[in-house]
Amino acid sequence: MLLSDWTALAEQALAGDVISRDAAHAVLQAPDDALLAQLAAAHRVRRHHWGNRVRLHFLLNAQSGLCPEDCGYCSQSKISAAEIDKYPMLARERILEAAGRAAALNAGTFCMVISGRSPGARVFEKVLDAVREVRARHDLKICACLGLLTAEQAHALKAAGVTQVNHNLNTSARYTPEVVSTHTFADRVATVEQVRDAGLKTCSGGILGMGETDDDVIDLALSLRELGVRSVPVNFLIPVPGTPMEHVRALDPRRCLRILCLYRFLLPSQELRIAGGREVHLRSMQVMGLYAANSIFIGDYLTTQGAAARADLEMIRDAGFVVETPDGLPFEGDPFARLPESYPRAPLPMVEVTAPPGVAAPRERDLVAQGAPSAVPAAAAARAGGGVAHGCGHHG
Repeated sequence: MLLSDWTALAEQALAGDVISRDAAHAVLQAPDDALLAQLAAAHRVRRHHWGNRVRLHFLLNAQSGLCPEDCGYCSQSKISAAEIDKYPMLARERILEAAGRAAALNAGTFCMVISGRSPGARVFEKVLDAVREVRARHDLKICACLGLLTAEQAHALKAAGVTQVNHNLNTSARYTPEVVSTHTFADRVATVEQVRDAGLKTCSGGILGMGETDDDVIDLALSLRELGVRSVPVNFLIPVPGTPMEHVRALDPRRCLRILCLYRFLLPSQELRIAGGREVHLRSMQVMGLYAANSIFIGDYLTTQGAAARADLEMIRDAGFVVETPDGLPFEGDPFARLPESYPRAPLPMVEVTAPPGVAAPRERDLVAQGAPSAVPAAAAARAGGGVAHGCGHHG
């Protein structure tokens, strides 16, 4: 496609039209010399809806590990041998401390995540209690990621002060059975629908780089669009040692940027967040992702470390972007003023994923053409009890 073609995709997106599947494939398969033109077109859409603002989210792993699900990507699943911390629901004081750090880091949204299929009654009441306390003390929006939810639970979360609920679709309907067997794609869709019907903001995205095809990447975005999801975290697989996907290498920085461009064209007005795997896969090209996306996590992920908060704020400032307040306005003042010199870090160091010197990471279609081994057999073997197997809604 020519420069004018990428511009035409931006115009379609701005008009609210869905770009064709052929055009979506063209975005993902474009040559490297088209990447800057793609980013410029995606940035035109991003700037129309979000200006130069960057929304910051802060993750708290409020209950870690001990999960009965068998998601092949997850370091907290029952089939994972990853060396992570495992603990039940944190005490309210620990959650409030984390919310204080989120406020100091200028996060607009505090994301409270628990591992597991769905919350039991006692844990759910603890979540509601913590939400009320955080809302009373801090000017933060609250996102809850609790697994599968009922309509009653969704309404209770809204009444307590939760503003949005995260529950990722993770991948396409076709590819879901290759990743997990203990729940279905329809189960995940049902929770997103419960959240939407309760009047909460929907937050749902996926994990890319798990061995899916380009059609799966496209289908995931179309499913999110059809559900009317408003906040879309785009995770790039972190191949945590001890999971079946620890050896998967299907991404490079340019592939990640093309995916972000495609998702901006298909999800033009949505909050598009570069989530887990940003530092691992975009590496020196992280800032370029902000020309398509308008949000990142600041601080660490669920079980793995992210970039230092100061480095992220410097990246945003140096590129001419500004931090967004919880009210959606540009932050005024010095974003570094309350930045803590140190803060508790996630237990696992940042995973390094690099290709050999002088060799680019292979594209997905090249992997298939070469007959490279898939991550799927390893995940299936682990679910069968013969191997070792990232969190529930957010990746990392």
